[in-house]
Amino acid sequence: MPEQEKTEKTEQSKAEAPSDSKPKPASARPKRGRPSRARQNNKAKVSDSIPVNKEKPKEIALVEPSTSFIKNLKGNRPIIGLTAYDTILGAAVSAANVDFILVGDSLGTTLLGYDTTIPVTMDDMVRHTSAVRRANPQCLVVADLPFGEASLSFDRLLESCRRLMQEGGADAVKIEGGRDVADDIEKLVATGIPVLGHIGLLPQTVKAIGGYRKFGEIKEEAQSIYTDAITLEEAGCFAIIAEMLDEKVASELSKQILPPLIGIGSGDACDGQILVTTDLLGWSHGPVPKFVKSYANLNKVVSDALGKYVIDIRAGERSR
Repeated sequence: MPEQEKTEKTEQSKAEAPSDSKPKPASARPKRGRPSRARQNNKAKVSDSIPVNKEKPKEIALVEPSTSFIKNLKGNRPIIGLTAYDTILGAAVSAANVDFILVGDSLGTTLLGYDTTIPVTMDDMVRHTSAVRRANPQCLVVADLPFGEASLSFDRLLESCRRLMQEGGADAVKIEGGRDVADDIEKLVATGIPVLGHIGLLPQTVKAIGGYRKFGEIKEEAQSIYTDAITLEEAGCFAIIAEMLDEKVASELSKQILPPLIGIGSGDACDGQILVTTDLLGWSHGPVPKFVKSYANLNKVVSDALGKYVIDIRAGERSR
């Protein structure tokens, strides 16, 4: 009878269902960022009429806001740092997925209109660091110690670093100098203040050295820079910025020291790179270093937009 045969086939299919529905063992552990095994099994249920994107998802480098994360990047991939001085730029730089943000005393020449970084004060640095922190960046935030602070008493130095971290919200502090400040850096690290070193061209000494130039092109200077780097390593710096070093010196130095060597105008062989963000965006007042590659011309974009606004208003069009 047809109804009896249909009932028997239904019972038979139910009896076989448990064995067929057992999940098959995975041949390999699913990689991070890919769909779960359950979602993969459900692909068969999707109608063939629905287009499925078969392109492999782009891998996004994971960033952690810690000094240990920065240190562990050495030898694995290039470290990327950019500057920021306010909430808007801090948010944009963080969204670009950089490894760390430097609230540099370069704000003196980029935002405040000074010829050098020397006039920048502690109050300036605390104010701008806290503005960047309010952007809630998902990476490490490092604040510059301004001119003169590292040359005073250790108590004054400790207090200045405390302000940058407690009032400004910095995760770490950058200090210019080598063996001359290494002893104090070692004490700071012992108190729990992470320090990013800075060797080569030191913008805060520009008045003393007579301008901006390359460092390490002569043997004696290269040896002095090497000594500075080793001393900062021993003092406990989690990384060291090398500004305007001879490329061969920077390349060799990055191989000799344990902390990452992050270059600015020191060639591509460093463990990472940092630039002043406004320089690479073409959003600056005055000359830009020759080693900077321009990725935009915001000076022109903003000038054109503002000019169009003025023309519209003068022509009788109301701003909407």
